[in-house]
Amino acid sequence: MAKKKEEQVSLIDSFDEFKEGKNIDRTILISVLEDSFRSVLQKQYGTDENFDVIVNPDKGDFEIYRNRVVVADGEVEDESRQIALSEALKTDEDFEIGEDVAEKIDFSAFGRRAILNLRQTMASKILELEHDNLYNRYKDKVGTIVSGEVYQVWKRELLLIDDEGNELLLPKSEQIPGDFFRKGETVRALVLRVDNMNNNPKIILSRVSPDFLRRLLEQEVPEINDGLITVHKIARIPGERAKIAVESYNDRIDPVGACVGVKGSRIHGIVRELHNENIDVINYSANEKLLIQRALAPAHVNSVVINEEEHKADVYLNPDQVSLAIGKNGMNIKLASLLTGYTIDVFREFDEDDEKNLDDIYLDEFADEIEPWIIESIKKLGLDTARAVLDVPRELLIDKADLEEDTVDDVIRILKSEFED
Repeated sequence: MAKKKEEQVSLIDSFDEFKEGKNIDRTILISVLEDSFRSVLQKQYGTDENFDVIVNPDKGDFEIYRNRVVVADGEVEDESRQIALSEALKTDEDFEIGEDVAEKIDFSAFGRRAILNLRQTMASKILELEHDNLYNRYKDKVGTIVSGEVYQVWKRELLLIDDEGNELLLPKSEQIPGDFFRKGETVRALVLRVDNMNNNPKIILSRVSPDFLRRLLEQEVPEINDGLITVHKIARIPGERAKIAVESYNDRIDPVGACVGVKGSRIHGIVRELHNENIDVINYSANEKLLIQRALAPAHVNSVVINEEEHKADVYLNPDQVSLAIGKNGMNIKLASLLTGYTIDVFREFDEDDEKNLDDIYLDEFADEIEPWIIESIKKLGLDTARAVLDVPRELLIDKADLEEDTVDDVIRILKSEFED
């Protein structure tokens, strides 16, 4: 008997500990436990309506009472709701016909199958409650930054554990190129979304979302958090470069300077978090032409022609500004397009008197056809454009650039074909 009582107590204790670990509301947990007991009583007696289930969380135990009406001997029609007078008198000599008898039920007497069924019912209801609790907590955190400790590193994703023991997933596709984490390290990321298929919530994090950079700025720049500066747009190539358009509603506050900080003090912390991702901060403008000009910095733009219907912009620059506007691997112009929402095409603008250079082309633009090291060898001679190369003797390129004859002939052929076309 003592063993059965011990099983009952440990059953409640286990769920009390679960509640403490998962921060489930105590009232809700008790309700779930009562429902689980009633589910078993329904199967055992066919009804649970005349039963009182009392869960005592302070003592860590429970009590079940069956309420039956006293009837005369031989008139019992429903044993689950009625009790014969002679049977009732065994518990109390004062009982009379018509009175209610509350009889304490020993749940362990139902047998191992009933106890097992109770445990399974409780486990199922508690798991469902835990999932609902997790989903409701994190759906309100979407778009915010959370921290988690690396628990498991897999090929396609990272498993993190938050302070409450909940599992968070950081897919490889949502990690910054260069991210490398070891078990036990703390990782900061944005709650991207909460999937909840079949009531099995999965918390998906991201470190490549523009909103991750936005939230980092809010944490580092008080003026943004206070609403004095607005971050209008963000464009990112994660781990490489980002452009941010900001605006101040206070004439005394320089939005770019406030975001960067004294000697870059504010932006440096964010750059380190993003694995040295270069961050360009520009002043936002509702004037789309001006915004495009600023977005193409550090290039100096002469003029911008916008096609609003097609959302395209033709940008005109001096020849020496084209490479700056395009950037390494086309990164600068790509970010400018993402930031402004316009497809940007750049065009060289030459001096009207310099007809010879109207159709000249910089050597760097032949990188797809000519090996970069060959281009660099020629540029060391002070020859930066196609026409400059074609204007010098073939032998000069062979001798001074230290190139093979066949290599020089291929270069000349490629450059000439461009002008012939």
